[in-house]
Parts: sequence; C-alpha cells; structure tokens
Amino acid sequence: MKLVLIGAPAAGKGTQARKIIAKYQLAYISTGDMLREEVAKGTDLGLKAKDIMASGGLVSDELIIAIVKERIKADDCKNGFILDGFPRTVVQAQKLDELIGSIDKAIYINVPDEVMLERITGRLTCPKCGASYHKVSIPPKQEGICDVCGSELTQRKDDTLEAGKARLATFHQQSEPLVDYYKEQGHLFEVNGNKDADSIFADIAKELGE
Repeated sequence: MKLVLIGAPAAGKGTQARKIIAKYQLAYISTGDMLREEVAKGTDLGLKAKDIMASGGLVSDELIIAIVKERIKADDCKNGFILDGFPRTVVQAQKLDELIGSIDKAIYINVPDEVMLERITGRLTCPKCGASYHKVSIPPKQEGICDVCGSELTQRKDDTLEAGKARLATFHQQSEPLVDYYKEQGHLFEVNGNKDADSIFADIAKELGE
C-alpha cells in the first residue's frame, strides 16, 4: 500500500500517521526526517542538502526525489509506506508518479483554518522529554509544567497567530492544486479532521479496509 498524507500544520497528520503505521505495518517516510538523517550520515545527498539548507535555499525537487528513491528501497518499505511532507506540489506529485507509479490513496485531513489556528497557538511542548500538550484541549495538570518529567513547557517560535496564518496561506497555495491533482486521478480520500483522533482514524480505516 502506497499512501500520501496531506494536511495543513496542526491538522493531525502525525497522530494519524502513527495509527496507520501501527495498523497496516507500513513504513513511515518523512522527507524532513530523511534530509536530517542524510545530513547526519554525511552521504553525498546529505552534503548537497546541507549546503543548500545552510545558504537558506530550498532543496530541489530532484534532490528530494533522489532521497525518496533511495528510502523506498529499504526492507521496511516492502509492505508499503506512507509519505508525510512529500509531495507538496503537483510537480513533485508527477515526479513521484514517475518514480513509483500510481499511489493507492492520498489522504487529505481537512480542518477549518480557524480550528488549526487555535491548535497552533495553543500547542505546548516539553523540551526535555518531548511530551505534547494544548492549552485548551490537552492542558497539563499544572499550568506550564510537564506532567511526565516536571520540566517547564515551551511554545515553538512559529506557533504564533501571525506565523500560523502565514503557514496556512503557504499550505493552501501549494497544496490545494495537489488535492485537485489526486482528486482528478481518483486517488483522493478527504476526511473531516475536525473530530477526535479515534473518529478520524475510524474513517480512514474504513476507506483503506479493515
């Protein structure tokens, strides 16, 4: 099974990806994670990416495709995989099709902008253990303190209202044509992301098959 996961920041992609991976035994492929891994390994691809990122540039489609091409050769991809963070544009989707053939499903987690902005601006993270919270929906027992390790919680610098609006605008500009692309191919499954995580996953599982 070859899946693509689409969703704006704070749409809940990470949560659903973990559930999908566990149920269907798929490999999780995050291009962001892969870039960092290639850089850490010091591979040829990683060195190219490091130089580009160090200069503030965007990694080219060709380089991303090359990294994905190498990743899907791994043993854990034999049963299939789920791509998160790629493709972001129609051009990247077309290049992906050239590489692997048609995907099985593009899962689009659709959440209203106002809900995502509320999620983004309320997110809290523990810098020590990585636990995640939300000021409204998942508050810590003690305000500003991690339930797990007692460290002081922090908020990402880009989890502000202004930054959130900018990130959503970028998503809509880049990814709405991508949604249309997969819809035209008959591969798009749009799920209502404005529900609890278990209900969203139940909808996804029904579409993918139990």
